[in-house]
Amino acid sequence: MSINPAPRAYQVVLDSIESDLRSGKLALGDQLPGERALAEQHQISRASVRDAIRILDVLGLVKTSTGSGPNSGAVIISNPAAGISQALRMHLAAKGINVREIVESRILLETWAAQMPPRNPLHAQQVIDRTAVLIMRMDDAQLSREEFHRIDAEFHVLLASMAGNTVVESMMESLRHSISNYVSESITSDESWQLIVRVLRRQHKAIHHAFATNQRERAAQLIEEHITWFYSQTR
Repeated sequence: MSINPAPRAYQVVLDSIESDLRSGKLALGDQLPGERALAEQHQISRASVRDAIRILDVLGLVKTSTGSGPNSGAVIISNPAAGISQALRMHLAAKGINVREIVESRILLETWAAQMPPRNPLHAQQVIDRTAVLIMRMDDAQLSREEFHRIDAEFHVLLASMAGNTVVESMMESLRHSISNYVSESITSDESWQLIVRVLRRQHKAIHHAFATNQRERAAQLIEEHITWFYSQTR
């Protein structure tokens, strides 16, 4: 007969906080009770409470600050991309998942988002305006490779946000960040990068134009071609 292992002490804290969030007892912006109070409440050590807080921090659910006063301790936030991105990077490094699978997931999410009518027309126009600025910045010949990748990531996440789906937007941001090291390390020479970046600039402009003129299916097609082409250049 198999025996289920006893849950780790910190899991009691995680379960309790999840329950309080579901019930509305805790909400975004609320401060968690201090370590001593949580330890006494759950009859566990303060070290176990600290483990729970660290996990919540990694998951993007709390922001911690040291010191004393009303702004110290752990405050409830919601940054889902942080936890997903960290997990994906670690599993990618451990070879549990591979870059090809992340690329395929990106294509799935981005092409879906591209074809969805914007839920908020005002936000959609703001995205078009913002990404137009990003394209101009990517045209800067003095832009470093790292800064280009950062702007590139913002460009794609912003366009995906037009669909109005927070989960898709968070997943997009996570997927982009999860392979950022792979991308930067895969292009080893400046000469190779200069050839690639010229194509990327043209592709970004074509994608932006499709969005700006409401050619949603065309935008999805261009995004898939863009992602597939860039992946082929970094293998």
